[in-house]
Amino acid sequence: MRIVVIGGSGLIGTKLVARLREKGHEVMAASPASGVNAVTGEGLAEALQGAQVVVDVANSPSFDDQPVMEFFQKSGRNLLAAEAAAGIKHHVALSVVGTERLLESGYFRAKMAQEELIRAGSVPYTILRSTQFFEFVNGITQSAISGDTVRLSPAYIQPIVSDDVAVALAEVTLAAPVNGIVELAGPEKLRLTELVQLYLTANHDPRRVVADESACYFGAMLTDSTLVPGDNPRLGKRRFADWLAAAAAPPQARRA
Repeated sequence: MRIVVIGGSGLIGTKLVARLREKGHEVMAASPASGVNAVTGEGLAEALQGAQVVVDVANSPSFDDQPVMEFFQKSGRNLLAAEAAAGIKHHVALSVVGTERLLESGYFRAKMAQEELIRAGSVPYTILRSTQFFEFVNGITQSAISGDTVRLSPAYIQPIVSDDVAVALAEVTLAAPVNGIVELAGPEKLRLTELVQLYLTANHDPRRVVADESACYFGAMLTDSTLVPGDNPRLGKRRFADWLAAAAAPPQARRA
């Protein structure tokens, strides 16, 4: 099968492309670097020729409200139009668990707009909503630093390692479209404060995590159900503590 992965050079895209190729499929890793730009439409028609499935794992380079909305709306419209013209049989998109509960955030409003375009389109689809990746914990930490503390909501989170996301995404890609949403999460639920404290401790960072129920998560207020999946999600296998033990600490996570 010929599969085009939009955003094929990113964290998830590279892992997904490798996994699909290992399974014997012809896979194009499409990105602006390879001459395919979903935002402008450049190279889309050529890239989709002969393909049966398109997987969109591209992400906006900016999380500011207007640029991120423009990114997902323009890329979504261009991609779905090109797919319809090319006769694509399955559109797969990676989204985020809790998107509809995070609409105070401009990023999640843009992700919801992307999902709405997919649902309104003519191409059969599957939206895989994942919880936050282990690899994003540093970014979550940096966004909440206040002096010598990290101020975070104590709401629950159920993060997942990117390798497990790629495994699930490959399975969804090779299956029939569900014309709906599939949820994916890690194997354990933790308090956001606990997650970040584990990360800081593993990286010998002396900053202290402070639980604050009024603390926003990228502009949105959290409850215990905001960032966790509903009933019967797909589950990854790797636990956060095991990933921490095996992963080298990113230099930017260390305190200067």
